[in-house]
Amino acid sequence: MADKATSPAPQVPTPQKPTSSTFMTIFMLGLAMIILLDQNLRSALGELCGLAFNPIIGFDNQYPILTLVMAGLFMTGLTTLLRPLFTNFVKQAESQKIVGAYNKELRTARKENNMYKIKKLLELQPKIMEKSMEQTKSQFKLMPVSMLIIIPIFAWLAVFVGDLENPLFAVPWSSSANFEDSYLLPSWILVYSCVTIPFGQVLARTMRYFSFSKRLRELAAQGK
Repeated sequence: MADKATSPAPQVPTPQKPTSSTFMTIFMLGLAMIILLDQNLRSALGELCGLAFNPIIGFDNQYPILTLVMAGLFMTGLTTLLRPLFTNFVKQAESQKIVGAYNKELRTARKENNMYKIKKLLELQPKIMEKSMEQTKSQFKLMPVSMLIIIPIFAWLAVFVGDLENPLFAVPWSSSANFEDSYLLPSWILVYSCVTIPFGQVLARTMRYFSFSKRLRELAAQGK
């Protein structure tokens, strides 16, 4: 009696040696954790950064919400504008489409129990995994640079909020919310995030739009 056909084991690509960007990312993450956990180090870094930030967006501690907004726009804008130096948006989209199409075909083949198609698709798996890893690699390259911007700004904002004589602010549901109150995260981080996340998304989408538009113009010029 013939053995039942089984799916061939997927081929796993040979692991690559860690690159310098991986080491830098690990180093920056470790440094970030040390600064976040060590209050003295965090305060020292925040006070040092305050020499630059206080005269520009500190507003003599009179408008803390405005300071948080300006700091959020600066940090998010700078990290987002640096992203194209490390990420090719067009290639990233192509990789996502290829990986998505491959996974869909593999699911369909397994559902139909098409052993020949499964075998052929699994033979392509190393190349598809390589495509998927391209997205992760671009993020790893950007992360150390982002940390160099994010860590000092957060350290300064922690010192800035801690030095406020009146840490109260008004929101629609309360006229006496406190920056130092914590709801999983400190209130000032939640206020900061309310500004940075939408702004970052809009700016990132705008940059992707211009990248795709540029690529379409190039393709149109080649077709003439």
